[in-house]
Amino acid sequence: MAELQITKGNFEQEVLKSDKPVLIDFWAPWCGPCRMLSPTIAEIAEESKDKVKVGKVNVDEESELASMFRVSSIPLLVVMKNGKVVNSSVGVRPKDQILKMI
Repeated sequence: MAELQITKGNFEQEVLKSDKPVLIDFWAPWCGPCRMLSPTIAEIAEESKDKVKVGKVNVDEESELASMFRVSSIPLLVVMKNGKVVNSSVGVRPKDQILKMI
């Protein structure tokens, strides 16, 4: 399963009501570090699909979600469990650090 595109329309169902932890990648197409991080996020989505849900939020298209999470720098990774933020980090991180966050 590839990463989900998280939108305002599916946020409640895919994130808040998820029975698994959710890793959300807030990104934008023009953001160099976001593009660097993207293959790592895709790998995690593929390798951890049984344990964690991985979603991407394009901050340009989903400004409401971006402001809800007070996104000021991207890439921003947010881990949510049971509808609550349990971890977050800004910037490019190695895969092992991202997995530890989850």
